Amino acid sequence: MGTVPVRRLFRATLSEVALGIQLSGVVVIVGNYGSGKTEISINLALASKRDGVAVRMADLDLVNPYFRTREARRQMAAHGIELVLPAAPYLHADLPILSPAVAGLIRRPGPLTILDAGGDDAGATVLSALADAFHNQPVDMLQVINPLRPQTDTPEGCLRMRAAIEAASRLTVTGWIGNAHLMDATTADIVRDGYRFAERLAHLSSLPLKFITAPSHLAQDAALAEVACPILPIRRQLVPPWQSAVPPDAV
Repeated sequence: MGTVPVRRLFRATLSEVALGIQLSGVVVIVGNYGSGKTEISINLALASKRDGVAVRMADLDLVNPYFRTREARRQMAAHGIELVLPAAPYLHADLPILSPAVAGLIRRPGPLTILDAGGDDAGATVLSALADAFHNQPVDMLQVINPLRPQTDTPEGCLRMRAAIEAASRLTVTGWIGNAHLMDATTADIVRDGYRFAERLAHLSSLPLKFITAPSHLAQDAALAEVACPILPIRRQLVPPWQSAVPPDAV
C-alpha cells in the first residue's frame, strides 16, 4: 500500500520530521463510544492533506448526534477536503440518513478516503449496508483503542469489541490505532503507557499497530522516545461550545 507521510511537529525548533503512516485507498475508522475515532479521522485527514495527499471523507456516524465529523466541516472545506454528509436539511437531524454518495466514494476512493463510522457495533452496522460498494475493494478497517475507557481497558475487552464490530459491519479489522488519553489531563506518561498496551494487543492479535496519537504539545516529549511506530499529533477540533478548537495549522 502507498505511504501517507504524516509530520510530527517539534515546537522548540519549528522543524518537521516525516513519519510514515502506511495508508491508502479506503480506510474505515471504528471503535467504541468515546474512543476518539472521530477526532483521529479529522486530524489524519488534515495532516495528510497538508502533505499533499488528496483526501476525501464521509461521516458515517448515524447513531451519536454529538461530536461527529460534520461538526468540523468548515475546517475540512477550508483545507480542500471533500466531506460527504447528509443533505443540508438533515445535517443535524437525529436520524439514520445515509447519503447515496458514500457508495460512489467507496467505489472510486482516490489516494485516500477516510470513513468515520459510529461507535461500538451499533455504529458499525451502517457499514454492512454498504456491502455492495465494498465488494472487491481493498479496505483497511482500523480500530481505535483507549485503554483508559472501561470497555477497552484490557486486551480481552479490545478483542471482544473487535469481534462485535466485525460481526456488525461484515468487514475485518486490519490494524489498531492507539489513542490513550484523559482529555486535557493527558500526560506523556499516559501516552507512553498506552503505546505499551497497544503493542501487547498487536502481539496478541497478530494485527499491526498502525500508529498512536499524542496531543501535539506532547509529540516530542522524551517519554515517547521508545515509541517505534508513527505518532499522529492531535489538535482538538471537536470541543464543547465554551471552548475553541485548535487551528489545524497552528504550531
